[in-house]
Amino acid sequence: MAAKTVFITGSSAGIGKATAILFQQQGWNVVATMRSPDAGGDLAALDRVLVTKLDVIDEASIAAAVAAAEDKFGGIDVLVNNAGFGVYGLLEATAVESIRKQFETNVVGLLATTKEVVRLMRRDKSGVVINVGSIAGKMAYPLGTMYNGTKFAVEGISEALRFELREIGVRVKLIEPGIIYTNFFAATEFNNDPSLVEYQGLVAKFGAAMEEVSKHGTDVSVAAETIYTAATDGSDHFRYLVGEDAKAWAAQLAGIDNEEYFAHISSVFGL
Repeated sequence: MAAKTVFITGSSAGIGKATAILFQQQGWNVVATMRSPDAGGDLAALDRVLVTKLDVIDEASIAAAVAAAEDKFGGIDVLVNNAGFGVYGLLEATAVESIRKQFETNVVGLLATTKEVVRLMRRDKSGVVINVGSIAGKMAYPLGTMYNGTKFAVEGISEALRFELREIGVRVKLIEPGIIYTNFFAATEFNNDPSLVEYQGLVAKFGAAMEEVSKHGTDVSVAAETIYTAATDGSDHFRYLVGEDAKAWAAQLAGIDNEEYFAHISSVFGL
């Protein structure tokens, strides 16, 4: 039986890289895409792995990467939309250019990649699209306006596509990680302007709360294993929480009203 093929965005590090390695170990063909393929040399050395350039905000690079996958492996069975980054901080201190890049990468890029891949899945009348969202798409927190906004969008996009793509035999799955031990925060853009003195107490409380929250994260291998399960379980199960923190937050949010929700988030951040 021919090996199946997974196409992963943002594979140079973190969840994407761990997922690429796991699928390869399980006998899959892997298309590990990234903005700078030179960063994927160790992946390229593995059997059945194609490392290729893909920048989700560049439509030409998306088309070229999908064409390379089709040429190499004949098709794509699973798409993992993992590429993304975080923009946090004060709205007043954030350039509109940064806001656009955040949504172009985390939202428009996800849609553009999916649009290009599903034509192959429609041809084959099967496939799985896995969107890596976040528990931050279910709960918003101070100074998360841009990042939370994108992850809330991924929730709605995934729900709508679940209805649409089942018409062509494609399942849509949504991964909702909590804090995962990767380089995510090191690569995060944080915008502040100390001259905006009214906000500085909030900025300090945010930093302290995130430092505490980050102590209770989950190893990246758990995220990769959850993505593999979503790809292979053959079910219509939609949401997959990753990490005990995400599961605890989801449980706390279940069934509470708006006032209780805002009171809960305020207590977490000491507001």
